[in-house]
Amino acid sequence: MQVYTARQAILNRREHVVAYELLYRDSPDNIFPNIDPHEATSKVVMQTHLNQGLSPITDAKPALINFGEQSLIDGLPLLLPRKQVMVEILETVTPNEQVYQACKALYHQGYHLALDDFIYRPEWSRFFKFIKLIKFDIQLTPLDKVAPLVEKLKQQKKLKILAEKVETQEEFEEAKRLGFHYFQGYYFCKPQMNASYDLETNQPVLLSLVHESLKSPMNINKISNYFEHDSALSYKLLKFVNSGILPITQQMDSIKKAVVYLGDLQIKKLILLMATGIIASNKPKELTRIAIIRARFCELIAQKALPGQSEACFITGLFSLLDAMLDKPMAEILENLSLAEEVTLALLSPKPSILKYVLDTVREYEKGSWYKTKTAADMINVDYELLAGFYKDAVIWANKYDHC
Repeated sequence: MQVYTARQAILNRREHVVAYELLYRDSPDNIFPNIDPHEATSKVVMQTHLNQGLSPITDAKPALINFGEQSLIDGLPLLLPRKQVMVEILETVTPNEQVYQACKALYHQGYHLALDDFIYRPEWSRFFKFIKLIKFDIQLTPLDKVAPLVEKLKQQKKLKILAEKVETQEEFEEAKRLGFHYFQGYYFCKPQMNASYDLETNQPVLLSLVHESLKSPMNINKISNYFEHDSALSYKLLKFVNSGILPITQQMDSIKKAVVYLGDLQIKKLILLMATGIIASNKPKELTRIAIIRARFCELIAQKALPGQSEACFITGLFSLLDAMLDKPMAEILENLSLAEEVTLALLSPKPSILKYVLDTVREYEKGSWYKTKTAADMINVDYELLAGFYKDAVIWANKYDHC
């Protein structure tokens, strides 16, 4: 049986990732309310933790995992390492005596507990002494309505509060003002148009490298020369070569030798990855991670189902967040890049296309929208069963690049 696992970042007030919530299902159809949450959680514990471990998918950060009522009563969280997980109590759980005793036992075993999509009921008050984190879905309970309760909860010093489904910068700022400690949502993936980062003015060497890398054929001498004129980029190049991502058969004693050794495809990939990271330097680091994971995920899908399109799919995924990174409309950004027409159309046009279906597959997978994921994947004849492995491989690949 395949388990489909995606992750959503949880950020602190400085926009640093501190944990990931794991989103999972055991099939694309497992999305409806009549699915037994205990069975789903049991499968993810067996498949994700006991078989492969949590660290590859969470970058060794804590994982928040949803548990339903029966899972809590049966002590299922006890199968997971208490230092790696936070037990997230689903909003459908009733605060009865059995659940209270289960939470008490987990608390005394050293587990951290969270209440998901919390709506206050007096029966939950006695649970607070066991609870580390309370999550509010601010789309379900808007910030202005939840503010009085948040003020009361802040009086309990050991209790932290999280704003979930934060979609805009304005919501993020308001939640911070109210005193929320943590945040979850896609707000950092959206452009804030009242601020602008001018890539062409601030990063001329990098922009020149990007332009050269998109030419066919590439001019190796020009690319080497650009690297040689920027010590930080040269360091990144050599570190990448020596990172273990690629086998090394000879000593790299010059920049040009390193460029030649990587070859056109790998050097182009490296330049675009570096550009993405530098462009987003004033953004949460998770934004860069998502872009790199998307790029690799798109590439892996193409390698299996769309021979000859893997490079275009990689660039499509990598550049799909440029508007959020630069705080500019995507159309304005792409005017300055010599991208292939099919890549530009996938990023700009609502019209269906092969590359757009690949990107839609990846985006829906990130959200844990399994039915929509399968619908998009079917349009390009991608076997849905392969996506979980592709996603995991993409996360691991992105982690390797992150350490370069």
